[in-house]
Amino acid sequence: MASSIARPNELIGELIGELRRRYPGRVSTTPPDRIAYARDLWPRGLIGVAAGDPAPHPPDAIVWPTSTEEVSEIIKAALQARTPIVPFGAGSGVCGGALPIRGGLVVDLKRMRRMISLDKQAGAATFEAGAIGEHLEHELNRHGFTMGHFPSSIMCSTFGGWLAARSAGQMSTRYGKIEDMVRRLTFVDGRGTIHELESGASPDLAQLIVGSEGTLGIITRATCTVHPVPEVRLLRGWSFNRLPAGCEAIRRLLQRGLKPAVIRLYDELDSFLHRNEGTKKSGHEDARKSEGPEGSQLEQWMSMLAPQGKGLLADWKKRAMHAALARPDLVNKLASRLLPYAQGGCLLIVGFEGERSLAEAEAKAAAVELERAGGKDLGEGPGERWLAHRYAVSFRMSKVFDAGAFVDTMEVATTWDRLLELYAAVRQAVSPLAFIMAHFSHAYPEGCSIYFTFAARGANRADAERRYDAIWRAGLAAATRVGATISHHHGVGLSKAPFMPEEHGEAMAVYRAVKDVLDPSNLMNPGKMGLP
Repeated sequence: MASSIARPNELIGELIGELRRRYPGRVSTTPPDRIAYARDLWPRGLIGVAAGDPAPHPPDAIVWPTSTEEVSEIIKAALQARTPIVPFGAGSGVCGGALPIRGGLVVDLKRMRRMISLDKQAGAATFEAGAIGEHLEHELNRHGFTMGHFPSSIMCSTFGGWLAARSAGQMSTRYGKIEDMVRRLTFVDGRGTIHELESGASPDLAQLIVGSEGTLGIITRATCTVHPVPEVRLLRGWSFNRLPAGCEAIRRLLQRGLKPAVIRLYDELDSFLHRNEGTKKSGHEDARKSEGPEGSQLEQWMSMLAPQGKGLLADWKKRAMHAALARPDLVNKLASRLLPYAQGGCLLIVGFEGERSLAEAEAKAAAVELERAGGKDLGEGPGERWLAHRYAVSFRMSKVFDAGAFVDTMEVATTWDRLLELYAAVRQAVSPLAFIMAHFSHAYPEGCSIYFTFAARGANRADAERRYDAIWRAGLAAATRVGATISHHHGVGLSKAPFMPEEHGEAMAVYRAVKDVLDPSNLMNPGKMGLP
């Protein structure tokens, strides 16, 4: 593998030599590092990894700065060498946002991971961008605070990555997305100039940087709102006979003014897999309690798509999986026609947290509203099971790739009046190409996000990549026709870049003009966000 990686050209070689003199021990050009930093977790790239091609466009070097000033120096040095720069957090993005496509220099911020300050009276904390999310949360917890930001990738994503991709946590309905939390940020543009930006100022330039995915520069630290650790967390499960009834219940709940920390509605297939797993016989009650929607249904679905073991039964399961993925249209059609009539309906997880008396009052009011909407109270079990496995999704997908298939997620969002139309349009567009299910989460008084999960396989790498691209073209085209946004919280990167002009129209010209000012050499994270 090392022999397949080309040596840097002379100009970049001079840059690497200069960086090594400035930052001894913090620059690497070794083949293992260049391979490791040649990708993130974009599933299209993982198709190549599974085929034995882990680094189609490796960076020329990786550098680890330790301060904002060093980031500025690195950018200025790279400008002299006309070298592209790709900011890197933890590489957990699923849209290709951290992929080098022209070689260049990867700037890994993980050595910039300190908590700079915590103002308990103001409810604000300042962290460097390289802090891993789980470490950040644990540090706040030690002082009695929480950020309330819990993406499923919290163990393998960074604070800076959250800001760069406009991340949403699982409790965004209560605490907001990351752009709602940020108060100020420090940012180094593509000229090496350091900026201190206040969110809420007029014009709000900080919000222009949040979500820009390193195309305008590099966020090095930020101050965000934090909250006291909640006194109590109350989670329950509810069942609705039909998906539209569950969506209507959520809308009524939020437009009444209630702010649940957790609200997640699973469609019929997602709910069916959860119930099927939950009813498996077990010799110990706690074993059943340890499963949940983010563990049980996903783990079961993954095991169905990627059966393990040897012998006739395992071989039969693999053959059945391949046959099902060869005809996803038939499987999806059967699911859509039969599952609405299956016992149990659609599962809704609802949770409130905070000061005990307030959380209990909100939970009681929510129960009244959900019952009026036709919901059936399932008790605390489903909510507690969800909580126990809420991060499992980030660790379950490798078996599918090992079995020769691929799996991915597509998160789109729209207003309540278009939500069911969006769900139907994307399902209809993707169903001929992939096995698909969805849940509704990140809900607000104005609308909601739909999180589709799909799986498919190809006869070989080229066939798998063609099918993968076709799935995304079909799904995003359907979302655009409905008037939805093509990205709620995963970012844009390379995967959604072709659809940016269609969604944003002439506003893309404004973004390109800002890019010309802040990164006139067009060296910051090239090719992302629909930019040239």
